[in-house]
Amino acid sequence: MHKTDFCEELDLKEPKMFKVLLLNDDTTTMDFVIEILMSIFHYDLEGASRIMLDIHCNGSGVCGIYTEEIALSKKKQVESAAKEANFPLQTRIEEE
Repeated sequence: MHKTDFCEELDLKEPKMFKVLLLNDDTTTMDFVIEILMSIFHYDLEGASRIMLDIHCNGSGVCGIYTEEIALSKKKQVESAAKEANFPLQTRIEEE
């Protein structure tokens, strides 16, 4: 078997992608949400502010789209930071 024959037989698929959403609540401050968006999701102030307003006005907002492993890691980072700051900020992961 030639190397090219083997490579053509592989059926490589793109990994499933998952959206990480932050959910609005009545306790978590807008400043904290912006801080999370900048520190965990690496947005600049303008981008973080735009997403924060989306979360505030629509009940939730997409913070990023990642492979499942990275999405779950981001979710854990948000939950840990929120717990440490005594905020009830919640995240949800949805398949893209």
